[in-house]
Amino acid sequence: MPERLPFAITSIDDLERNGSWALARRGLELESFGLNVVDIEPGGTIPEHDESGRDQEEVFLTLAGDAVLVIDGVDHPLPQGTLARLDPALRRTVRNDGTAPARVLIASAPRSSGYEPMGWA
Repeated sequence: MPERLPFAITSIDDLERNGSWALARRGLELESFGLNVVDIEPGGTIPEHDESGRDQEEVFLTLAGDAVLVIDGVDHPLPQGTLARLDPALRRTVRNDGTAPARVLIASAPRSSGYEPMGWA
């Protein structure tokens, strides 16, 4: 197995794919948090879920298109450039009600990961 480099740079288009999911965590060899990009076709959704079993916060960022974040059955617009953070217990899905594909970046990490913010952040 090749030695792991101390950094990784890649294009979303070059990531390994699983259906509409671009596996960024795998492609960047991340070890401390989850990161994936999903392309949602018009009328499509990602699977509804919560993260209580893994105690993970999730962050959603719409990179392209207009997505709808559904939290505990309530719609929240998530247009391009919008960020959202969810506690683990909330049920969530992302839906595309638009006419063009939506691209959403999803990051997650356990709340117990030990993250320590820098003083300026």
